Amino acid sequence: MEYVEPGVGIANCLGPPLCKYLKYHRKLNDYVRNFGRIRDELNCKMADIELQLKAELLSPGGKIPKQGVENWLKGAKEMIAEAQDVEIKVRNGRYLCRAWNGKLVDEKTREMKEFRDKAPNASEALAMDGPSAGLPLPTSELVGEEAARKEIWACLMQEEVKKIGLWGMGGVGKATIMKHIHNDLLKEQRFERVIWVTISKEFNVMKVQDDIASALKLKEDLAIEGDKLRRAAILSEMLKKVGKHVLILDDVWDEVSLEEVGILEPSDSNGCKLVLTTRSEHVCKYMGCTVIKVKPLSAQQALTLFLSKVGPNIVQNKIVMPILRLVVEECAGLPLTIVVVASTLKGEEDPLIWKNALKELKERIEKVEGVEAKVIERLKFSFDHLKDEKMQHCFLYCAFYPEDFQIWKDELIECWIEEGFIDDMGTRQEMKEKGHVILKKLEENCLLENITNIRNQSCIKMHDAVTEMALSITRMNPRYMIKAGLQLEELPEKEQWSPDIEKVSLMYNSISEISIDVLPTKCQLLTTLLLQNNPIKKISISFFTNMPCLSVLNLAFTKIESLPNSISELKNLTTLLLRGCEEIRDLPCLSMLQELKKLDLSRTQIEEVPEGMDMLIKLRYLDLSVRTLKEIPAGLLPKLFHLQHLGFHESNEKTSLKAEEMEPLKKLECFTGRFEDIGELNKFISSMQQSKKNLIKYYLQVGSSLMGSTTDKVVTIGGVQNWEGELIMHPIEIQELIILRCDYLRNLVDDNSSFKNAIDLRICSIWGCKWIECVVPLSSFASSSAHPFQSLEVLNLQWLPKLSALIMNDEGIGSATTSTLVPSATFSHLKKIFVQGCSSMKTLLPHWLLPNLQNLEDIWVEKCDEIVEILGAATSEVEEKGSDALIQFHLPKLRKLSFR
Repeated sequence: MEYVEPGVGIANCLGPPLCKYLKYHRKLNDYVRNFGRIRDELNCKMADIELQLKAELLSPGGKIPKQGVENWLKGAKEMIAEAQDVEIKVRNGRYLCRAWNGKLVDEKTREMKEFRDKAPNASEALAMDGPSAGLPLPTSELVGEEAARKEIWACLMQEEVKKIGLWGMGGVGKATIMKHIHNDLLKEQRFERVIWVTISKEFNVMKVQDDIASALKLKEDLAIEGDKLRRAAILSEMLKKVGKHVLILDDVWDEVSLEEVGILEPSDSNGCKLVLTTRSEHVCKYMGCTVIKVKPLSAQQALTLFLSKVGPNIVQNKIVMPILRLVVEECAGLPLTIVVVASTLKGEEDPLIWKNALKELKERIEKVEGVEAKVIERLKFSFDHLKDEKMQHCFLYCAFYPEDFQIWKDELIECWIEEGFIDDMGTRQEMKEKGHVILKKLEENCLLENITNIRNQSCIKMHDAVTEMALSITRMNPRYMIKAGLQLEELPEKEQWSPDIEKVSLMYNSISEISIDVLPTKCQLLTTLLLQNNPIKKISISFFTNMPCLSVLNLAFTKIESLPNSISELKNLTTLLLRGCEEIRDLPCLSMLQELKKLDLSRTQIEEVPEGMDMLIKLRYLDLSVRTLKEIPAGLLPKLFHLQHLGFHESNEKTSLKAEEMEPLKKLECFTGRFEDIGELNKFISSMQQSKKNLIKYYLQVGSSLMGSTTDKVVTIGGVQNWEGELIMHPIEIQELIILRCDYLRNLVDDNSSFKNAIDLRICSIWGCKWIECVVPLSSFASSSAHPFQSLEVLNLQWLPKLSALIMNDEGIGSATTSTLVPSATFSHLKKIFVQGCSSMKTLLPHWLLPNLQNLEDIWVEKCDEIVEILGAATSEVEEKGSDALIQFHLPKLRKLSFR
């Protein structure tokens, strides 16, 4: 027995690893196949990132790659090189080494997969602005502030003046003046950098640090550090490297410790300047600034500004003009008030309306004490004159966001729809269009400012004085509690949850736990609870018990792991938003939430569709863009026949769809999803065309794809090999086509039955198709009255070893006749062409095609070893005009030509 026991012990020790090595030995080929698949996916991802990065670098503005993107690409190339070494080693390995090679392949596969998953997000910018002083800020015309502007400029030009403090009451024009100064400094180029940062009322050191780092395009370098002191040290070093700069701190409410933030103290040695705007003269003096006061406009300046906004025709009205002058006086020389009141009365010529406006303004101002309170009352005049109560609610909703927040217009309109501020219409698109009309009206009344954010998205922003006005209204009627972006670590105290509160916004705080203890016995009137962008991990079991009227619940981008069962008591809930809750893996039964119209579960970690989903027949909006979802239960989608918006994760093959499941969704307007095969895609498109249902926005995919898209109507075909001769159908209004690793493809037109009619196609990308010979054969033009590629703007051709021409002469005719067969509309809107790894290509653009390419701006050719001509031309032309003159003659808009 004593001999057996050690043997058993050894077996127990060696058993598991021995079994694993036997598995590696037996299944080496399986491991190698998986290795090749992951390597190809990494290669594809790297190529996609490189392509998108190149496109961004070609855009105007002198952009440079983000450091993280460069590091990832470098690592990807190294990893692929290592993978090639592994492949060679395995290929040449002996039979007895199969187990060791299997282990090596498995480990490298895991490593590549992990690295692939850490790739830069294709939906975000990969490049950033290169070194420059900064970008100009949008400004409005200065009226009467020229004296203050000159004084500030003079101080900036004096070496002995290091810090300047600009102070004045809210709405007097401090920020407007400084925006002009900012832009003037950029033109002057005396400083290496001009940095603009808005501080706002609720000062937060880490936010200011982030904002300065963002302005320097270095936020990623600061984000990895959590300690304030070390962050200040890092930021200080960043600013030192920038060199001589001007830092403008807008809307400072209290003293700011430069040392605590990491801002350099301006000195003779560093040549830096600090400018701040504030309502407090004390702040200027405390921070050691040269103090400059911005005074209200003179009577004449105020009148000039008012008339410029109210319209020139009013000057001719002899009855209205005397009243108008009195209205201007009530605006107290404040540009913001003048602009808002004038915009409210624009186009009015009835003297009675003007008399009533004057009376109303006087009464408002007389009933309050204090300068700031009077400013708010003047601004309320415009709010009260919004004719539609729902428009007023739309405006007040903008105050739910943190101060100085750039609110994406599309997101804001979605919120208005959720709240019921926009009347239900025939389609969701009509409701969105109505939302844009409301936004336009609020912008025209100067209650909202139209801006564009760094992602080039159209946004709105509220002036801080307008925000104060909106908040003052919500403290009275309607009753809202708004504490967004205040760094709260817990819910407000129980006393603040008054029973008559209708809406609560606690978004963008630091709340980690939701407890029942702070709430009153019942929140009978509460309809909206906005908790998004908080690190909430836990919600009390009975938290939702006493909220009978709750309609909108937003928990997006929180860290909650589960929802309490009490959510099923929210019988009036119409909107549940859990987007980006990456810790959630399952949800309670939702069958009781039968009023639900919008459910967003995108970017969660759920594995199964929540129980009771089939009962939610009122759903209009459903987003299940989830990588981890294991299946879509058969028969679920047909029950949700009111859906207007439906989204699935295109890379999750387990949620691939059948066309018959989609057919009952007659009201669908926006759709993202993946189909099982070409046949199912064709059935879906055929069903669309037969029912004359045109999706407003879609992303349709078959197979795998790692490429991002930039348009609203996209079809992607990836890695489809066995398609049994079935032709691909395309929606007629398709805007972007992406085809990856489809080796059966010979050209686009012959293998795509409806492609000839795709006259709205703007972007076409073909990648890794081994047998494609041309983009379009010449013969296809003779058999079609439509002109494919007539709207194409970007053509991207990569790793196509057999591709020899864009248009192949398959008719065997001469070039003179060729040019007459190709319609002049073909490629007539083409702006950019990228060609990489096309080893059979000898001439990219033949001379007979050049007359069609009058809008071509960029040509990028790389790793095309056999290419002889990028721009083909008759020899006589080259001899007569020279190659440079030839380009200018044939391609007048060409700006960039890259050949590697």
